[in-house]
Amino acid sequence: MAKNVSTPDISLVKNAPIAELVLNRPPAKNAISHAMWRAIPGLVGEAASDPAIRVLVIHGGDTASFSAGADIAELAKIADTPEAADHFHEQMRIALETLARFPGPVIARIDGPCIGAGMALALACDLRFAANTARFGVTPAKLGLTYPLADTRALVALIGPARAKDLIFSSRLIDADEALRLGLVERVLPEHELIDYTQSYVQQLCERSAHTQRAMKTMINAMGDHDPVLSLQSQDVFIESFSITDFKEGVLAFSQKRKPDFS
Repeated sequence: MAKNVSTPDISLVKNAPIAELVLNRPPAKNAISHAMWRAIPGLVGEAASDPAIRVLVIHGGDTASFSAGADIAELAKIADTPEAADHFHEQMRIALETLARFPGPVIARIDGPCIGAGMALALACDLRFAANTARFGVTPAKLGLTYPLADTRALVALIGPARAKDLIFSSRLIDADEALRLGLVERVLPEHELIDYTQSYVQQLCERSAHTQRAMKTMINAMGDHDPVLSLQSQDVFIESFSITDFKEGVLAFSQKRKPDFS
């Protein structure tokens, strides 16, 4: 029987051997709030601690959106103090690391926009399946921010440094077919086939050896172990970006629905 563990705007649905982490903030196209980042470690931990759960699937429920990114209004408040930026960075880091450390396979089922923080969430998954209507973007340059090191590393690992720079420097949005060509996603399906295909694939995973999957996930992930000194340096850069003029202009332009002037 399915079990639900809910918090505002995000929930865990367990139906062994599968668990689903569901983003459910339709008015904001599943933009990820502080409360959602705080909830993710506990929800993922709930799934990881259940021996009956083999696979975790993340999706945007019935909203036709994976996630349009971070909550910009909340980001604007972070600019008030370096401590607030540090706290936000830590919340996001813990959430994404907890997701990446989930012992079994984690699949992002992507429909609609997958942008900014939504992309970071998808990058923390093992596999990404997308509807042909999905759109992707890495957009910190629209706000004068930096992308966290772990997320940038994951992006580079998938598509290479030059292509990662292209997406980050330009903040351009790409469609699902280009995302597939770049290696950003593993499957692209017609929108009406995405759920059934994902369910079929997950069922196939559940018929394979859990030991092999978990051991090989640990081994493959260990190949990308990070430099702790570089991580600390990148955290300083991330926090500093909230206090510069570019970020303030980026947020103001977003609220006024105009292009930012970073000159």
